[in-house]
Amino acid sequence: MPNILEIINLTKRYSDNTAVDDISFNVDQGICFGLLGPNGAGKTTTIEMMEGILKPTSGAIRYFGRSIDEDYRQEVGIQFQHTAIQDFLTVKETLSMFANFYHKTIPIDELIETCALESILDRDTRKLSGGQRQRLLLALAILNDPKIVFLDEPTTGLDPQARRNFWQLVNRIKQQNKTVILTTHYMDEAESLCDEIVVMDDGKIIEQGVPEQLLKQHFSGVIVSLPQSNLEMLKESEIEFSQKNNQVEIVTSEVDALIRQLLELNFSLEGLQVRSPNLEDLFIKLTGHQLRG
Repeated sequence: MPNILEIINLTKRYSDNTAVDDISFNVDQGICFGLLGPNGAGKTTTIEMMEGILKPTSGAIRYFGRSIDEDYRQEVGIQFQHTAIQDFLTVKETLSMFANFYHKTIPIDELIETCALESILDRDTRKLSGGQRQRLLLALAILNDPKIVFLDEPTTGLDPQARRNFWQLVNRIKQQNKTVILTTHYMDEAESLCDEIVVMDDGKIIEQGVPEQLLKQHFSGVIVSLPQSNLEMLKESEIEFSQKNNQVEIVTSEVDALIRQLLELNFSLEGLQVRSPNLEDLFIKLTGHQLRG
């Protein structure tokens, strides 16, 4: 699959602060590519340079091998974290107004179906729920039939059902061979949607690749979690553990042997859980930070 974007030695400095520090990666066409990192990691600055909003201090962004230009801006769609919508217009009127901003657009009826807007077309945009508003903003982001769609934390503040409904829309867009660039603070969202990820911290890339392969690379075995009440006993043992979400966690490839060891130390196994590592575990291991949820 060809690279739609090439990020080459990209750097952004503000006075004495280096927000993005000489990073490079490629994005294949037709995938969902995730930019992950704690607050201040440089991912927002990176995505704004990729969108053509910020000018890099140095480095280059190539779109199908050429520098980004005015044509590029007509071929990308952006759903910002915070987007103002004109008051006193209906959803359908808003779509029609934004359609006038582009040389080429998707037919409105097709857009309505793709983003599941049929039931709210005549609703005042001020009266939309959080999930309905995000569906409208997604429609506005793909109105110009872009090859690349940038989604900056698109489901922040939505309830779990609305988030999952939005994921279905993103997958529907991917099936149209559009490339999605996603930033998110939800690791389950990244795990569900992203074909490849880059993890950033302090302006640098600290890991990149396919999520499943990265999990295999960084974890051997499963995670056994126990209630926090076991913390003091674990401190007195020789068992290596970490703390997360009011739980203590142990990574092991020998679950039976670990349980025997816990029983010999008179641990209570009440509340014990065994699970596979996920992207949140990987993120915390790599950065030492836990993303807000």
